[in-house]
Amino acid sequence: MKTIQLGHSDLQVTPICLGTMTFGEQVNEAAAHAIMDRALELGINFMDTAEMYSVPTKPETFNLTESIMGRWFEKTPGARQKTVLATKVAGPARMAWVRGGKPDLSGEDIIAACEGSLKRLKTDVIDLYQIHWPVRHVPSFGAMYFDPAKDGPVTSIHEQLQALGQLVKAGKVRAIGLSNESPYGVHEFVRLAEQHGLPRVASVQNPYCLINRTLENGLDETMHRLGVSLLAYSPLGFGLLTGKYDQTGTSAEQGPKGARISTYDTVRQQRWGRHDALVAARRYNALAREHGLTPTQMALAFCYTKWQVASTIIGVTSLAHLDEDMQAWGTTLPEDLLKAIDQIRWELRDPAV
Repeated sequence: MKTIQLGHSDLQVTPICLGTMTFGEQVNEAAAHAIMDRALELGINFMDTAEMYSVPTKPETFNLTESIMGRWFEKTPGARQKTVLATKVAGPARMAWVRGGKPDLSGEDIIAACEGSLKRLKTDVIDLYQIHWPVRHVPSFGAMYFDPAKDGPVTSIHEQLQALGQLVKAGKVRAIGLSNESPYGVHEFVRLAEQHGLPRVASVQNPYCLINRTLENGLDETMHRLGVSLLAYSPLGFGLLTGKYDQTGTSAEQGPKGARISTYDTVRQQRWGRHDALVAARRYNALAREHGLTPTQMALAFCYTKWQVASTIIGVTSLAHLDEDMQAWGTTLPEDLLKAIDQIRWELRDPAV
């Protein structure tokens, strides 16, 4: 795979990124290390994690994924030098184990969080440091509408950028990014960076898949015109687009044992657990089979080939899943199939928004 430049940064990443949020929950440390070994063998140079991982978040596993990755870097010669490493600082979480649950993220918090990540990851520099979700109120993780009444006093975007700038200046971070952002947020981060000579956002990590194409409702134009790259997460719709929930009745809760949606209440209560999302996924999965593809092949090929996507983040729980996701690379969807995909979206819209 050729590498792609992230935004205006000097980071060159593969168009497939290994996501790690299952490491420490569904995937034990030995299996996680084997998956990362295999990813390097397959030519993936880009790995993404977060201080909040593993998922679903809980105090027992907070920070665990970074620690698992750090031990892998420590024991695997050359691995850190071959990897473009991305991690994230959690936004206001209202969870007691994340900065006491306070409803803000100050500049000092960003710097302290980065220092913690550097220690756990056993590295001197983070290649891409991202804000996991906005500090201000925005609709996200299944919420649909912006509500001005929910606004409150929080650290400004300018102050956040100043803190990130300190980390870049100190050589602890090479480039910065956002996650779960809106068109307004992306534009404001870029505007303020250019106005004040602060680091420019290189990327935004947002959901993008067949059952959630809300990015195409304006955010894609914003990112294109501002030169900000998309890192597409959940390309398989949290497993709905693999077909494994197609024979589970009316609810993903009845899915295969060990699958995320059928196992974790917090996941079922969000966008991926909606009945409408399951109905839409089954339509797409049936369409894939009609065209001689597996649901996974079609869902990944859709992301791998879209102009909006710089790199697709794949989350796997086994070496077999990793190999299957990689085998979808190079698949081209014919024009009649793309039109059929768009027709389903026209009818069902974005049920996993």
